[in-house]
Order: sequence, then C-alpha cells, then structure tokens
Amino acid sequence: LSPGQLDVLAAMAEGRSNRGIAEALHVSEAAVEKHVTGLFRALGLQPEVGEHRRVRAVLLYLRAVGRH
Repeated sequence: LSPGQLDVLAAMAEGRSNRGIAEALHVSEAAVEKHVTGLFRALGLQPEVGEHRRVRAVLLYLRAVGRH
C-alpha cells in the first residue's frame, strides 16, 4: 500500500468517516475516496453482500500492525 493509503487506512481504524479522514489529513474527500478505492483493490476486497469492505480492510490492517 502507498503511504497515503496507509494513512487513510489508519484513520479508518480510528473510526473516521471519509470527511473526518479528509479533515485530519488535510486532503479533499475525493482524494480519500481515491485512496479507499485503491486500498480495496490492493487488498483484493471485492464488494460482497452482507460484508463491509471498510471493516475487513481495518481488520487486515490491525492484524498486520499487531505483528510488529
């Protein structure tokens, strides 16, 4: 993942909305959406009925961070 995607993912793990992430990182909401789309693609997270990709992405992030 790119540094921008990692920043967005970390903010998602804090429970921030796209707007909250944009404000915290001083970027546009469109930039946040672009990073979110890119990280979903990079993590291989496809839209699935009954599942939230944001939650799945955060869980993957937390597992990776926990390994350090």
